[in-house]
Amino acid sequence: MTDDDPSDGGNADPNDGGDADRVYYVISDLHIGGDEQLEEVEFLDELLGFLERLETTDENAELVINGDAFGLWEFTTVEGLEKFDMLEEIYPELFAQLEATGENIDITLLPGNHDHELAAYDEYVERFAAYNVELIQEISIERRVGDHVIHFEHGNQQDPNNRIEDWGNPHATPLGYYYNTLVTSRAGKLSDRGRYNWLKDVQAVTPTERMPVWLISKYFYREMNPALRYSLVPFLLLFNISAVLAVLAGLDIVGIWSLPVDRTEAFLGQFGAAGTAAWLLLSINVAVTGLLLLLGIPLYFFRRDARQTINRFGVFETELTVDPAGPYEEYASDLFADDPEKTVFCYGHTHRPSLRRVDGGLVVNTGTWLKRLHRRNGIIGILPPVFYPSYQLPAVRIAAADADEGDDTDGVAVEYESVTKPSPATEELTYTERLFTVGREPEGDLPDRHAVPPATDSAASGRDETDAES
Repeated sequence: MTDDDPSDGGNADPNDGGDADRVYYVISDLHIGGDEQLEEVEFLDELLGFLERLETTDENAELVINGDAFGLWEFTTVEGLEKFDMLEEIYPELFAQLEATGENIDITLLPGNHDHELAAYDEYVERFAAYNVELIQEISIERRVGDHVIHFEHGNQQDPNNRIEDWGNPHATPLGYYYNTLVTSRAGKLSDRGRYNWLKDVQAVTPTERMPVWLISKYFYREMNPALRYSLVPFLLLFNISAVLAVLAGLDIVGIWSLPVDRTEAFLGQFGAAGTAAWLLLSINVAVTGLLLLLGIPLYFFRRDARQTINRFGVFETELTVDPAGPYEEYASDLFADDPEKTVFCYGHTHRPSLRRVDGGLVVNTGTWLKRLHRRNGIIGILPPVFYPSYQLPAVRIAAADADEGDDTDGVAVEYESVTKPSPATEELTYTERLFTVGREPEGDLPDRHAVPPATDSAASGRDETDAES
């Protein structure tokens, strides 16, 4: 444990493991564990395969697990080291594989916010050491590749909602703690009550503000009575058209302009009973839409006035969503300025794999192994958006630059390796959801390989960005 300032943290000696041929593999945000349905780790086979590969590698490698390996916040029925006992009981094959992999390479584990308790109890160090995993109870560590120093930390300290002010205090409870213990863990207990076991995916919903929309989407496509849903789909799809027709019908009723209504009625009348049925359905649709539009006018002014009043009192002065890039770039810029040897800042936390060049260095986000949900809004009408699931399972590889790749041999290179896992869309999305997202499936590309040149060159390289978000 450390009493250092939480924005800086204690750092391990950057010369540790600083061989010129040292290779660092970095993963983060596995979020393994939690109450009931959160116990399921959908990528467990892929994770075991990744560790098995490192078990047999000939590289001089170190695996850095950069925070939130475990969802300790999501365990609400046990306390302290009992959570480790549960992890051992639920995931014996994972710990066995960590032990086997740790016999071949170094494995270093850093705490994040979800598993901050790892920094609070010294006993965790011994428990993990039994599986050849070195738990470092600091906020950050540093490692060297040649003349370059890589700074690793989870990243929650740059997020005011999840910043641990008193690092190592087992009773530290930032705002994110309450959300995960009251919402995420509760979802794990209730998930299997639905028509489909979907509520456990709550931890994949980012940013948090999307939660209400996601719940509405899943209710509509998964929980709503199918007969009711399919009866609503035509109305919702045609809402925009119906809104225009409602205005035209209003003009006809007051005698201003009746031509569009007369022409439509005459056209449908040519089709006999079918045309009459279509006219009836259209009339009902237009009537309901017109009523909603009439109600919407006063509600719009009421909402605008209420929002102005709330803003005047500053009730919602602080937004829940934190900039996923800006604070980390500023922090990295300060790190690079304070020590020119530091050229790579590697973090996780935001679940968004990205690689950005800042002030001659690289800011690298390791993403997450959790399922990712990509919002796809409806093209027409007012149907709820579809949240399309996919996996990326990224592992970041940091090593000395390779002349065969066109790098300067005195530099350091960062590249992503993606562990393949098919999208679960076929099993998790309804036919309606898949129909509305045809041709709009997420591609899930990871950032391209980047290298940091020697310090004399990197200072002039400026800043560019290659994010991999979808």
